[in-house]
Amino acid sequence: MKPIVRPGGRSARVQQAVHTAVRELQDELGRPELTIPLVAARAGVTPSTIYRRWGDLQELLSDVAVEHLRPDTPPEDHGHLLNDLRSWAAQFLEEMASPIGRAYIRDALLGGPDGDNAGQCSAYAADQISTMLARAAERGEETPDVETVIDRVVAPMMYRILFRPDGLTEEYALRLAQEAVEGFGTTR
Repeated sequence: MKPIVRPGGRSARVQQAVHTAVRELQDELGRPELTIPLVAARAGVTPSTIYRRWGDLQELLSDVAVEHLRPDTPPEDHGHLLNDLRSWAAQFLEEMASPIGRAYIRDALLGGPDGDNAGQCSAYAADQISTMLARAAERGEETPDVETVIDRVVAPMMYRILFRPDGLTEEYALRLAQEAVEGFGTTR
């Protein structure tokens, strides 16, 4: 996985304080009650700091969502691509289909008119998939490319999460993983 470039020094402290304030206030008051002045007071910064850096509340919520959706660790190595992908897909679906996951997805999609935040979330998934595919290739397994896995696993899950949430089971995730690797010699 590529390292995430993060701001350093005061900028990093401000970002951390503001993100923490958003998460705490959402837990305490609920999302509808959030305001920039309330977040600023909790974070110990001025509202103008938040407006200058994030522009508005939606962009701030989107930034918090993207940070939350960033994986903390590489995907587990189960010794075979299909096993790796099954495990990852089941975990991905569980996290993203949860009420908090859906809220973060919506926030990521709504923030920033240029789509950078949604693109960053897509890059996280692509990096995780790339890690699994690289390990499989090192073991001599035939593998699909990243875009094939995105199209066959991530895209259908995200569509279902956002628009047709019925049937989002672990079995669904496992089936998508199986279908993603069929024809690449990795279906045992």
